[in-house]
Amino acid sequence: MTELPDRMRAIDPERAGGPDVLKIVERAVPRPAAGEVLVRVAAAGVNRPDVMQRRGKYPPPIGAPSIPGLEIAGSIVAVGEGNDASLIGQPVCALLSGGGYAEYAAAPFGQCLPVPGLLSMIEAAALPETLFTVWTNLFERAYAVEGDTVLVHGGTSGIGTMAILLGRIFGLTVIVTAGSDGKCASAVALGAAHAINYRTADFVAEVARITGGKGVQAVLDMVGGDYLPRNLECLAMDGRHVSIAAQRGGRAEIAIADLMLRRLTLTGSTLRGRSVEFKSLVADELSRTVWPHVRAGRLKPVIDRTYPLEEAAAAHARMEAGDHIGKIVLTL
Repeated sequence: MTELPDRMRAIDPERAGGPDVLKIVERAVPRPAAGEVLVRVAAAGVNRPDVMQRRGKYPPPIGAPSIPGLEIAGSIVAVGEGNDASLIGQPVCALLSGGGYAEYAAAPFGQCLPVPGLLSMIEAAALPETLFTVWTNLFERAYAVEGDTVLVHGGTSGIGTMAILLGRIFGLTVIVTAGSDGKCASAVALGAAHAINYRTADFVAEVARITGGKGVQAVLDMVGGDYLPRNLECLAMDGRHVSIAAQRGGRAEIAIADLMLRRLTLTGSTLRGRSVEFKSLVADELSRTVWPHVRAGRLKPVIDRTYPLEEAAAAHARMEAGDHIGKIVLTL
């Protein structure tokens, strides 16, 4: 292992609260365990689970760092037992269960992907969380395939923009919802086939109009609550609904007979608490199916704004304001 500093700058709030609790502190540099690598962080993506953790509503999984941050990009500076020292120096991006808002972060090597030359560290840091999430839910759980029409809520969020970009690459017709005409225009410019302003139109009626009454093959939903029964109205026969968050509440009432008659599938998942083995399998699949498009420059995340680590509070405030289009990234 190369000689490393003992201490590093990090964001590690001692209490839950508003963005103002995100202040620079000093923490011990982690040492990579067996199967892990240590990354000198160049950039870290900001995600809504980070905001929920800061508010005290989404504690990290057992064994995960209390430092927030679920995705990073940087260079490997040390390896744990079982990893080849020749990895040192390689640029990677990585999916984490926590620890990204810091100068150094340990990551299972199986959850790392190489950063190709056409991708900046900022862009690379904005990929893992949304890419793993959209791939496992839209393409694996919802079985979206070329020719399908899908509905994605939050069309200009990190998840929404990634769904649009992947849909364009893999032959999906993507319908999104967003909260303003400007955001809808941005979603269409990215490649969405249709964008519905949910503040001025009924998305159920609009989906019916767009699809000629047939409905969509899949819905990717992060809203929950009263959106669930409305989403089911949007589904075609044998349609699949995937829940990945419940921002409007965790309970909903549905018509079971409708579920049966139209042979609908309701499923959902979370990613952060899944095993290293599962996430490594996803990374391996992404390296074969998606990463060739990344290397060729055909897939780059939409970057809304960057902030230095010291301004993490401002980054969270922007996310909570809901004005962002794409990913917010911290730089080190």
